[in-house]
Amino acid sequence: MGIFNRVLTSIFKLIYDRTGKKVPPITDDILLKTATELARSIRNREIKCVDVVEAFINRIKTINPIVNAVVAERYDEAMNEARRIDDSLDTGTIEEQYSEETAPFLGVPFTAKEAFAIKGMPNTSGLVSRMGIISDCDAAVVASLRRAGAIPIAVTNCSELCMWWESTNNVYGTTTNAYNTSRIVGGSSGGEACNLASGGSVIGIGSDIGGSIRMPAFFCGIFGHKPTTGIVNNDGQYPTATAGDKEFLVTGPMCRFATDLLPTFKVMAGQEMSATLKLDEEVDLKSLKYFTMEDDGGCIFVSAVDPEIKAAQQQVVRHLEETFGVAVETPEMKKMKLSFQMWTAKMSTCGAETFCSLMGNGTPVNPYWEFLKWIFHFSDHTLAAIGLGMSEKLSEAQAERNKKLVSICDALKVEFQNLLGDNGILLYPTHPRPAPYHNQPLFMLGNFAYTGIFNVLGLPATHCPMGLNSEGLPIGIQVVGGSKSDRLTIAVAKEIEKAFGGWVPPIEP
Repeated sequence: MGIFNRVLTSIFKLIYDRTGKKVPPITDDILLKTATELARSIRNREIKCVDVVEAFINRIKTINPIVNAVVAERYDEAMNEARRIDDSLDTGTIEEQYSEETAPFLGVPFTAKEAFAIKGMPNTSGLVSRMGIISDCDAAVVASLRRAGAIPIAVTNCSELCMWWESTNNVYGTTTNAYNTSRIVGGSSGGEACNLASGGSVIGIGSDIGGSIRMPAFFCGIFGHKPTTGIVNNDGQYPTATAGDKEFLVTGPMCRFATDLLPTFKVMAGQEMSATLKLDEEVDLKSLKYFTMEDDGGCIFVSAVDPEIKAAQQQVVRHLEETFGVAVETPEMKKMKLSFQMWTAKMSTCGAETFCSLMGNGTPVNPYWEFLKWIFHFSDHTLAAIGLGMSEKLSEAQAERNKKLVSICDALKVEFQNLLGDNGILLYPTHPRPAPYHNQPLFMLGNFAYTGIFNVLGLPATHCPMGLNSEGLPIGIQVVGGSKSDRLTIAVAKEIEKAFGGWVPPIEP
């Protein structure tokens, strides 16, 4: 696999490397503040809401011709909403709806993956047959952020039907990486991660069924949190989880700064779930149990972990040991080697609507026929989606094998809960390689398994950026906790940001 990857990368480098560039530097200090700082400044009248919203709109207008992250906007409506906030605050009296408790993100602009419904905005999820569909209401999580005072300004690109780890489709095209436009942004929440990394937003909404928050966060150098299963309401996104896949699909925050993760997550989760997760309780990092695994044990379908990613993880281990006086152990979890196979088996047997049916917007397509059409440029679908349809057919024909893999996965879930309990943390690579070139994921199908395994295990995981590698591309690790230990993974993410700097702006040296 190592030799294959090196040869493959060399070929793609010849094709794409000369086209790579970065987005222009951020010159407006407003764009460098955290969401909580912006809300506080707006409420205290240190800055006008319209100036904040306008700054982010202008930034998107600057970067989007380069990266194609934003696919539809509501700038006029957002500016009108900002003016109403300013007019109210200018009276000198803060209304209850604008109080810090009710509106912790007062006037803060945000973006969302196009798969989430925002009233008046398109909601295609990159499917050609859904072009022209306009949402008539907000998704549950969008409504929650609005009630918290935040203002949606745009929606961002995703992969076709949110089921591939490059954000490209035949409705909006391909999103490129802000650190090197010859590289991918990940998927399916790739447009969201790219826009955040570029300074076009400070907080955003993503969803994750196999790593769709964490992989883009990894490739784009931001923070992304995959919550424990069932915490954040998934209603109002397309595709809709219909059966067992409800156990795997989660909605969560994507943020440029770790300090914004917890307040954003609290809004998304709501008061009842926040109380269940004890999100307001302080976390004593010295009292936690820490574990580290630098790879999955060597799956033949997955690339080897890049040495620079391993080195970054080792830095975190040393920091925790030296700062908190803890011992970071390396557990033996041999079943992790089957992560790719277990995720595939779980998805194949969960009873959800098939991917081929989703491709046909309710009427199953024949992926083999679509492949033939694709060869002659007649298909409305991407090659990645067609390939996924084919692999679905192959997996469905392996019922006995899937049954065994599901059983192994269930046993692994018990192992993890016994290992982590309610005060354990695992450090684990988010992805084995930094952002590959465009279309290269077609030859690295199983690499998403580093994130996907925690979807089928139902565990919370937070991606943490660890700076840039020798090629100037973001790298990082994920912090995994036991079920409902979200506040622990977020607390460790904040510590990692404090120690190693977090997000690095994508500017030319």
